[in-house]
Amino acid sequence: MSYFNVRVYGLLINQNNEILVSDEEEYGIRFSKFPGGGLEFGEGLIDGLKREFVEECNAEIEITAHFYTTDFFEKSSFNDSQVISIYYLVKEKAPLELAFKTKIYDFDGDGELLQAFRWVNIKDLSVDEITFTTDKTVAELLKKQFSDPSI
Repeated sequence: MSYFNVRVYGLLINQNNEILVSDEEEYGIRFSKFPGGGLEFGEGLIDGLKREFVEECNAEIEITAHFYTTDFFEKSSFNDSQVISIYYLVKEKAPLELAFKTKIYDFDGDGELLQAFRWVNIKDLSVDEITFTTDKTVAELLKKQFSDPSI
């Protein structure tokens, strides 16, 4: 049986034109993505994104604008579902209190579920370092929209 997997992500850009990237490892699989995750049944997109930011970043956010919704077929990397991802531009209500890293997959500790966060300047954002297809599309769009060629 095929089904849809609806996911919602927040694009948090700071005053230095850096975007928050989440590096994760689940059961030995490493990936880099934007903060967010799967919508729970009975939950709206905005509520789901706010919940994900509290769970992942211990932070309350405001949604400022819709940025992108998947407009092509993407099969999940983890199961047989079709992934539909919605991305919003967001801002934090208070400064994030996370241990920011400067290199990819710089996890503290070990276990089956690991996560680390880093700020990446949008002009330096490597699409190759972003794992999933729709996230790569969003990274390209971010670079086009937010990279200042004069910098």
